[in-house]
Amino acid sequence: MSIRSVKKARERRNFRSRRKVYGTAERPRMCVFRSGRHIYVQIIDDMAGVTLASSSTRSSSLRGEIGYGGNQKAAAVVGTAVAKQATGVGIKCVCFDRNGFMYHGRVKALADAAREAGLVF
Repeated sequence: MSIRSVKKARERRNFRSRRKVYGTAERPRMCVFRSGRHIYVQIIDDMAGVTLASSSTRSSSLRGEIGYGGNQKAAAVVGTAVAKQATGVGIKCVCFDRNGFMYHGRVKALADAAREAGLVF
């Protein structure tokens, strides 16, 4: 498969899941993006169009803990960090948006770490 067809397939999966997943003020959307080297996560209130919390392997506060950003350990650190930010803002429950990525590997590690840190999906 070419890179273009892989991206198109992920976009189709994303559009299909985004019809059902929507973030509100009471239950914002936790959106994950995974690249080859990094992983990014945002907690978004779609009603207001505002990002409430975010974290990534590129953030300066996590660079000391993370050596390489493209593995499951790094994803777990990011999941824990975003969960701490969310609980600091007062968010306990989120709906998980995997953004068309398969739920295994780094995406699963991030979700599990966020659950252990106190977020409810």
